[in-house]
Amino acid sequence: MAVETNGGAKSDTLRQRKVGDNNGDVARTTDEGKKVDALLDQHGSYEFGGPWGVTAMMTGFPMLMYYLWICVWFYDGKLVGPSSLDDIQPFLQRMWAHVRDDASPNLYAWKVYSGLVAYQLFLGWVMPGFMQEGLPVPSLGYKTLMYKCNALWSLYATMITAAGLHYYHIFRLTEIIDNYGHIMTVAMIYGFAISFGVYFITVATGNQMRMSGNFAYDVFMGACLNPRIGPIDLKMWAEVRIPWVIVFFLAVSGCCKQYEQYGYVTPNMAFMTLATWLYINACGKGEECIPQTWDMYHEKWGFMVIFWNFAGVPFTYVYSVVYMASHDPSMYRFSTPTYVLLFTTLLTAYYVWDTSMSQKSRFKMQTQGIHTFRNTFPQLPWNVIKNPTYIQTAHGNRLLTSGWWAYSRKPNYVADWIMSFTWGAIIGLATPIPYFYSVFFITVLIHRCGRDFERCSIKYGKDWERYCAIVKYKFIPGVY
Repeated sequence: MAVETNGGAKSDTLRQRKVGDNNGDVARTTDEGKKVDALLDQHGSYEFGGPWGVTAMMTGFPMLMYYLWICVWFYDGKLVGPSSLDDIQPFLQRMWAHVRDDASPNLYAWKVYSGLVAYQLFLGWVMPGFMQEGLPVPSLGYKTLMYKCNALWSLYATMITAAGLHYYHIFRLTEIIDNYGHIMTVAMIYGFAISFGVYFITVATGNQMRMSGNFAYDVFMGACLNPRIGPIDLKMWAEVRIPWVIVFFLAVSGCCKQYEQYGYVTPNMAFMTLATWLYINACGKGEECIPQTWDMYHEKWGFMVIFWNFAGVPFTYVYSVVYMASHDPSMYRFSTPTYVLLFTTLLTAYYVWDTSMSQKSRFKMQTQGIHTFRNTFPQLPWNVIKNPTYIQTAHGNRLLTSGWWAYSRKPNYVADWIMSFTWGAIIGLATPIPYFYSVFFITVLIHRCGRDFERCSIKYGKDWERYCAIVKYKFIPGVY
């Protein structure tokens, strides 16, 4: 076993150890590591195609969201377009008519969406929660922030509230899917308004960091790291409480609509309800793991994150639900073995995703000396690695080489993508649009891996090369 380095000195041998071997010590950033962190904590180069690229995404993605929704809801899931050059203007006029008439930001949509945001803020403030310490943040002088983790209590309070409102006909859950376009437009307005509002407030108060100097790019990437209102960390709150709550209730709304129309719920819609519940429940039951992620301690809160949480995720990930809610079940009915295969694939991928995320986050907590077990449902076998092996870096951090992370550098991404694929596969070949989620998602994951691996290469140097020699595969063991 190699001797652990101290003070930035590098060992000539591979440093792979067990957490149980460190005599209670916790990982600390070395002086050499702090110099590298200071370099990484500056704006160095443009990503996403720079100012023009991010401007195109900020303007193009909302239009794509409208187009795909119109195709699913009004054109049987077909990717429609102008039939000739002469038809371009009439085609655009038809598209605009759908947006104007069926996706206007009407008062009802404002009430529904604003009510959800306000209620989630209220629950985030008052519900009891577990206080979790985050990772040391280089941008804040290695200060650790405390996070109030009460998403699970908030989720079940929201479910009970929604059930009561539906039962007493105060707010029928079927109305969510029926008003999809209107609510989506309000969500987009929220995404833009919060993105620009947070940017201007941050700059006005002098709290901006890692700025490029280009307005469009800085709005997209963000100016602040962890904005807060009272006990609520807005970035973590928005990541869990808004998108996945809407995704889940869109699936529930689809169930209610099918039951009212046909007197039963199809296995396909039940699949999506289970899939979305697994996701949102995992975010709540393991919320204390979120402060250990890249999103929390490094990614700034800009349009890229804000718009995606408030509008992108909830209104592009569940096109299968939108299709099923607007089409006869005979269009997407499967055989029993096919349903068994889909449910088995979903649950297997979920297990790998849940446990791999837990293994990595709890390893970070262990090395930081702050790990506390929360007995939330469901706690899955192998979600914590006993005496995990790792590579001690000259930076001071430790790179996990145990559990799922012994076979792949991103096992959680592989499992997450497989789940996303099943969200489209549940309606078969009825329409290609629900597969947008998995196609878009794999593009995001590959790009994100590129960013992450490049950063790790700079941050850890030869230690990263040694790590890659042990964990050879980026995604799928034996393949890639």
